[in-house]
Amino acid sequence: MFRRAGLLLAIAVNAHVSSAQTSSSTVNAIERVAQARAQKKIIGQYDPTFRKYTKRYFGPAFDWRYFKAQGYAESGLKASATSWVGARGIMQLMPSTYQEIASRRPEFGPIDQPEWNIAAGIMHDRYLWDLWRKDISDDERHHFMFASYNAGEGTITRALAAARNKGGTPEWASVELIAPTVQRWRYNETLGYVRRIDSTYAKLTRTP
Repeated sequence: MFRRAGLLLAIAVNAHVSSAQTSSSTVNAIERVAQARAQKKIIGQYDPTFRKYTKRYFGPAFDWRYFKAQGYAESGLKASATSWVGARGIMQLMPSTYQEIASRRPEFGPIDQPEWNIAAGIMHDRYLWDLWRKDISDDERHHFMFASYNAGEGTITRALAAARNKGGTPEWASVELIAPTVQRWRYNETLGYVRRIDSTYAKLTRTP
């Protein structure tokens, strides 16, 4: 009889533990879903700004999600982000670069305000996009634009020249091949940056 009572007690305890674990698991799952929704809402709040300034500086046909992907690569879309070299905001602009851009746009406010940071970043992208107009096809140009944003146009110009000297075509794949031979370039950082933008853009285009 004692053994039967012990067995019943064990069953009751196990059932209680199992119920508690199930309840805890359910709560954790609900919390994760809530956090994901909150994060999506926070991130999505910048979509109208990316749309607005892409249309303004690139025209309505250009896909604004390229610049959102760039914002992810730069800062994870965190308005308060600051790099070790002093770059700030969602688009990680150096204060000197921002001041130069803002000097031509008196309506721009502080660098840390998301709208103006995104606007200035896309405006700078437009300058780089035009810079590569003569040498690079439209299908390839976004790679050179983003690489120049990361490493500077002078560095990418030298990289393209090195690729051509080796018989390469004016394509980003040619630059990737000769990247280790280009002096004064942290090429791993730039190549990774461009790949992250491409990868994030591909995910954004699959998102309903």
